[in-house]
Amino acid sequence: MKKSYCPIDTFINVVKGKRKGTIVLHLFQGDKRYSELVKLLPDISERMLTKQLKELESDGLIRRTVYPEVPPKVEYSLTDLGKEIHPILKGMYKGGILFEKSMDESHL
Repeated sequence: MKKSYCPIDTFINVVKGKRKGTIVLHLFQGDKRYSELVKLLPDISERMLTKQLKELESDGLIRRTVYPEVPPKVEYSLTDLGKEIHPILKGMYKGGILFEKSMDESHL
């Protein structure tokens, strides 16, 4: 995580990326295994999902837990910081719905 000139830019730089906000919103509903996230995000390649998960972990928003089992079990969960940004992301989600609605109405 790198500070920007403005805290808004810092926030956006951390959560921008292919489906990062959506990943955080899914994890707010509970811990998920990698395979569950793959099913929840069918429009993202597994390579890109792995990249986004690593970045979210590096930025301190999610935690990756590996259980010593065969086959290995990996679970993702939100950190306290990840939980704190949930209301912001939920607001962005609602804002997106407003924009999409206005776009739909302008095409009528």
